[in-house]
Amino acid sequence: MSLSDRRRFLAGLGALTLTAGCGFRPVYGTGGNGRALRGAVRADDPVSRADFQFVAAFEDVLGRPDGPRYALAYTITQDEVEGGILQNFGATRIQLFGTLDFIVSDLATGTERATGQILANAAYSATSTQLSTLTAAEDAELRLMRMLAEGLITRLYTEPGLAAPA
Repeated sequence: MSLSDRRRFLAGLGALTLTAGCGFRPVYGTGGNGRALRGAVRADDPVSRADFQFVAAFEDVLGRPDGPRYALAYTITQDEVEGGILQNFGATRIQLFGTLDFIVSDLATGTERATGQILANAAYSATSTQLSTLTAAEDAELRLMRMLAEGLITRLYTEPGLAAPA
């Protein structure tokens, strides 16, 4: 082992001890929030196609609730912005902006454990046939709902009040 390799190795060991000292835990490790939240969050019932897509993406990662400890109340809003407008044709590029406002409450006590807002955007092209534009719009909405769900899950993983019960 050369001198530079030893330095890198020792620096890596030093970094590990620093992260262990600050309370760092892998999300999916023993006692991590990834495992603690699996099947523990029940989302409100979906009422629109976007809601169904969001809840499906949310449950893909956290699993269907079996004995949930938390309730997720959410509101999704979407805005479309047209871009790349051509004369006598219209918009060739449409961007979707999504906002997810959420509240996670403890089912046993009813207290709010986490609240906030997640933002995401997706875009699609509208330069071909009407059917392909509609398909692209639906795909963009699906991607947007997945991004909102993943953003929320990441946020929940980092919430200190949502750790596994002792």
